[in-house]
Amino acid sequence: MPETDDAAIPELVEHPIGPELDLHTFRPDEISSLLPEYFAECRQRGILRVRIIHGKGSGTLRTGVHHLLATLPEVQQWIWPADETSGSWGATWVVLKESN
Repeated sequence: MPETDDAAIPELVEHPIGPELDLHTFRPDEISSLLPEYFAECRQRGILRVRIIHGKGSGTLRTGVHHLLATLPEVQQWIWPADETSGSWGATWVVLKESN
């Protein structure tokens, strides 16, 4: 059996799931898989109101998020822009349906 260099194997890091997802480090083409997975984890934990932070920039990420939200059956409704204390037009509130 060949020896392995443990330093070369990346360690899996579990990030806590909470009611906020900041998309600043993600590309628009990554959200189509990221958001459904995130919403599934939230629903399993009973988190049904989440804030998606997409930023104010050019609007490309926001537009992609909104198009996707309109297609996802687990999304009950979404509210954009968020209120002034929640990110204004740089964030969208999402209300999720309860898990069955």
